[in-house]
Amino acid sequence: MTRDTTPTRTSPARAGVREWAGLGVLAMAVLLIAVDATVLDVAVPFISESLRPTSSQLLWIIDVYSFVLAGLLVTMGTLGDRIGRRRLLLLGAAGFGAASVLAAFSTGPGMLIAARVLQGVAGATLMPATLASIRSMFCDTRQRMTAIGIWGAMWGGGAAVGPVLGGWLLEYFWWGSVFLVNVPIMLLLLATAPQVIPESRDPQPGRFDLVSAGLSIPAVLAVVYAIKELTTDGPSWRLAVLGVLGVVAGWVFVRRQRTLDDPLIDVRLFRVPSFSTAIVANALSVFALAGVLFFGSQFIQLVLGYRPLPTGLLMLPGTLASVVGSLLAAPLARWWGVRLALGVPLMATALGAVSMVGLSTDGRAVLYAAAFTLIGLGAGVALTLTSAMVVEAVEPERAGAASAVSETSYELGGAAGVAVLGSVLMAVFRGRLDTAALADGDAQAARETLGGAIATAERLDPGVGADLVRSAHEAFVTGIHVAATATAVLLLVTAILAMILLRPTRR
Repeated sequence: MTRDTTPTRTSPARAGVREWAGLGVLAMAVLLIAVDATVLDVAVPFISESLRPTSSQLLWIIDVYSFVLAGLLVTMGTLGDRIGRRRLLLLGAAGFGAASVLAAFSTGPGMLIAARVLQGVAGATLMPATLASIRSMFCDTRQRMTAIGIWGAMWGGGAAVGPVLGGWLLEYFWWGSVFLVNVPIMLLLLATAPQVIPESRDPQPGRFDLVSAGLSIPAVLAVVYAIKELTTDGPSWRLAVLGVLGVVAGWVFVRRQRTLDDPLIDVRLFRVPSFSTAIVANALSVFALAGVLFFGSQFIQLVLGYRPLPTGLLMLPGTLASVVGSLLAAPLARWWGVRLALGVPLMATALGAVSMVGLSTDGRAVLYAAAFTLIGLGAGVALTLTSAMVVEAVEPERAGAASAVSETSYELGGAAGVAVLGSVLMAVFRGRLDTAALADGDAQAARETLGGAIATAERLDPGVGADLVRSAHEAFVTGIHVAATATAVLLLVTAILAMILLRPTRR
């Protein structure tokens, strides 16, 4: 008798009930982090009234969470590959819950800032661990794409829920309630994760390079900080020096990775067209979303006169559309191939951005909601697809480091969107604002922000004040037109490059 030695092809094991239940637990963590990133926006006036922070302290309360999170993503993603992603997830969940309690019961601005720092540290452990765990739990490509789509939907859904949830909580409870909602979800995660999420790590991780970790933090943190501060303070030598230092630290970091046997990040991945295209598309999709949210909320509240809760409801269709887009990413990639599935949504996002040229001072909130919905839909598809492309470019053992790179590009894109588009908008605003009838001090205050112009108008004679408000509204809307056009051009160029660089492969 002869034995058949013909090799047989085995398909990857398909995920079962335990893996899908584990995805639900991971989705809860992502949902919570996304909610926490946006829920604070509507609580700022209440925090200001209760804790009396200075303007600088208030900015730190809002931004320090994202600063710390962005700076630690790479280090924490690689650490999860080494010590175990589930272990890091549980540590992060416990830390996030404790920091949320500390934030809720803060008695002063300094205490709240410290709590937000701790939330950022914990959040940096959670994000890479969730996406990397999905990479190891779902071996079948089609199931993995669906799982990443759900993961992305939770991110978009959390961003949508944040302002609405915050508005509802603040109607009935004190401002600390926006932090306390985190606690029961984190307790549930701690109780269920050990049963449904398998531990995964790199079996041969090599040496953890502390020098590389030390370089990655200032490289990302300095750049993100400089970009964000540019929006509020304008250009300065201090920010320029800080940005240069961040770039230099990043350059040294990359050089070091190319010489190490066990790098923190394998920078050779950026030579792979699918990986580098995914990173760029990821960053620019968030760039558009963040910028539109930044000037859109001001347009609805300060130009059209809506209150915070109706403003959140007007933005809800756009953020819910990003959830739908995330869920559509998997079937679109199967039907069209990756190139079209990424290029067409980026073009749709560009179309949504250019539609905002139709906004005016006499209304059209519906036009903003429709344009933002189109942007959210396209960005939802693009962000989910690029996340899947990034983690599939590496072995499962290195998924944490790859996920961290993807999420760092997300943070950089968001910071750049607010800073660059905000700077463009404010440059147009200051150039077109008519302050000829104002004293020098009033003119300077009016040029700072749209809110500053409206506050200045309230101190002036009714006729002069009305003229100033009218001019401020018109100048701000013109700035939106310029910023939206620039966003559309950038997204269209990215879509064309994606179509050129990516081969028409099927997933």
